[in-house]
Amino acid sequence: MDEQVPFLLETHAKTSIVSQIILGGQDGLVNVLGIILGVATASGEIRIILAAGLAATFAESISMGAVAYTSKMAEKDYYFAELEREKKEIKDMPEEEKAEIREIYRAKGFGGKLLDDITTHITSNEKIWLSTMMREELGLAPVKTRDIVNGSLIVGVAALIGSLICLAPFFFLNVQAGVIASVVVSAIALFAVGVYKAKNSLGKPIKSGIEITIIGMGAAIVGYGIGLLFKTY
Repeated sequence: MDEQVPFLLETHAKTSIVSQIILGGQDGLVNVLGIILGVATASGEIRIILAAGLAATFAESISMGAVAYTSKMAEKDYYFAELEREKKEIKDMPEEEKAEIREIYRAKGFGGKLLDDITTHITSNEKIWLSTMMREELGLAPVKTRDIVNGSLIVGVAALIGSLICLAPFFFLNVQAGVIASVVVSAIALFAVGVYKAKNSLGKPIKSGIEITIIGMGAAIVGYGIGLLFKTY
């Protein structure tokens, strides 16, 4: 059993990193794709497209990293607020809290003397008691500041890379060719993200790839449509 714990923690960490990469990369690519296609359609000028695209790229990456940081910090604050509440309840009404531990493990199929022993063992150590209540009753786990910082950096960098994928063609091509290349490259990237996501979960790779590609192309169509409304050339 002890040998399995590091494996489970490693798997959870890998899943978390995968979700952070997908969150940042997909969001950055889809949002900036819609913006640059709108600007390209409206202005038809490479200089303006690059200016708008780069502004959106860096604003998006910083924003995504900041949102990831503040949301996780809020989660951390909530955890400690609930931890203090549980501490107070254990101190003020220990019998009710012991009964909750008993019910938690009764629901898991334990009974008789074994259930009594489990309840006694857990409630004899306040640290174990607290962590059990947080995990089993509230479904909460502690969040480390290091993980919050690392996660926000991963999301921000992924958003930056995703944004640059759809913007890159405009550094080398004219407007018309850049639009086509940007859409094609973005569609391929989105499909790859969907496949990668499915392979790290229980989804179907092809289906997941198509779904994410459709979402991204939907943003592109909206951006293109808005650009048509303000077309100046």
